[in-house]
Amino acid sequence: MPRWQKMLYALLVTAVVVAGGWFGWSYLQRPDTCADGVERIDGECVGVNGSGYDFGTPEISAVARAIAQENKKIQGQPHVTVAMVLPLRSDIAALRRQIRSDLQGAYLGQLQANEGEGQPPKIRLVLANPGQDYRHQSTVVDTLLRMAGSNEDRLRAVTGFNLSLDATEEAVKRLTAHRIPVLASRITGDRIANADGADGMANPQFPGLARIIPTNHDAAQALASFNGAQGREDRRTVLVYDTRPDGYVQTLAKAFSGIEETGPPGPAAMSFTSPAIDEAGSTGNQFTQIANNICDSTADTVYFAGRSLHLRLFALKLAEVGCVNRHYTIITGADAASLRQSMSEKDWQNLRGDDGRAKVTVQYAAPAHPDAWSTELAAWSKQFKAAHHREPAKDELPQYLAEPKAALDNLNQLIRTTKGTDLGSTPDLEDSRTMLVYDGLVTIGTALHQVQSGDARTVPGLEDVGREWSQLQSRHRVPGTSGLICLTSGGNPYDKPVPVVDLDPGRQGRGTLKFIGLGWPTGHEQPKNCVIPSRTQ
Repeated sequence: MPRWQKMLYALLVTAVVVAGGWFGWSYLQRPDTCADGVERIDGECVGVNGSGYDFGTPEISAVARAIAQENKKIQGQPHVTVAMVLPLRSDIAALRRQIRSDLQGAYLGQLQANEGEGQPPKIRLVLANPGQDYRHQSTVVDTLLRMAGSNEDRLRAVTGFNLSLDATEEAVKRLTAHRIPVLASRITGDRIANADGADGMANPQFPGLARIIPTNHDAAQALASFNGAQGREDRRTVLVYDTRPDGYVQTLAKAFSGIEETGPPGPAAMSFTSPAIDEAGSTGNQFTQIANNICDSTADTVYFAGRSLHLRLFALKLAEVGCVNRHYTIITGADAASLRQSMSEKDWQNLRGDDGRAKVTVQYAAPAHPDAWSTELAAWSKQFKAAHHREPAKDELPQYLAEPKAALDNLNQLIRTTKGTDLGSTPDLEDSRTMLVYDGLVTIGTALHQVQSGDARTVPGLEDVGREWSQLQSRHRVPGTSGLICLTSGGNPYDKPVPVVDLDPGRQGRGTLKFIGLGWPTGHEQPKNCVIPSRTQ
């Protein structure tokens, strides 16, 4: 073979090897995709999708498809994108049902914003999974930033956020730093909030952040006001708190410790350490010791700053230690709204004594409750009738009760009209998740419609939407199913009512969630027309 042919063959072989190696390297470096816009990272499907992908959670398959169908329906109309960010995968069945409740609220809120308001822009809703405990939030935020700058996606708001964690705070901080409006519908931690100044002005740490749920501080104040904490004896209360770094737990413990009480001091605060939000670890043993110590004290009321999983274990241990002739009330925050779903019949039985009476009752600050407005309106009307000897006229009913009642009636009607749409289950409003997320989407829809110019083809700007939050008060208040939503200059809900709920074991069977009244962070009801007063007044 001539020398030139040998050299040619060698070059060809080298080229084939190099090309093959490049192909193999490229193949190995390709993202392992789960679906369009979603890649597998550390075994989790992380990313953003609005075409019906369920992120490996069968419980949300139906509602994810319903959202995709609504997205398809409004595809040819003027619309913007709203992202729903929360962990969408769990190995715990109760948590998967909670995720379904969140997404059912998001879908129903999308429908209300798109059909109820009846004006552009419509909302295209996408689901964004940041992974367990938001550990891959940076990947999702990268995608959302690109979507905000895309003429095709036109992302104009981000909502969801169900856990007050450091990773959640990082995600919100980065989004708002890029002027992407964020509406947090279910995080109560005080750290993910803008401070309102003494004169009502704000210097926001998170520009463009709005919340529609009271912070732990406000919820604790509402509980104290409801229970008349000024008359509560310090010797009869004790704080039990988790030392694990967790924004929700830390701010709840701080809020409880700040409640003023009377009389001689009671037992010092008692701590435990959990390994994670959804892991028990050795907390059972820790709770046994804590329960014994409480039993030997004069305390019969426990302020509990911890997550729902650990609350269940603590309540059972407190009932188990067998303090003679003692009934305990555990007072806690919004995370307890999901407690009932994780309780078995045996658990309920263990919370009752041999005589069938409750040994332990849990009272918590619920984000919302479906019985709140009808119960409170009935009580208000009864007082009115006793004072005036007649039924109140419609325009005499207090706005802070009548308007949320009308919003809740509208949501129930919407649920009835969508019975032909498979959502995985009939929405259950008792745990408040569906109501809060629904209110969040309706609030976003209201802001989008308020800032929309006369030309329906013009898309509102990111900062236009973010600036609109503080306008949603007074005449532009949002009647939410969870209460009137009146946002301050810092984007916080002013004096949002807190339903106080008892988780009562009853005498047999499964326990019940009983609405017992409304607490108000300021100690009194929202003002007429929800006009926010100056803080200096």
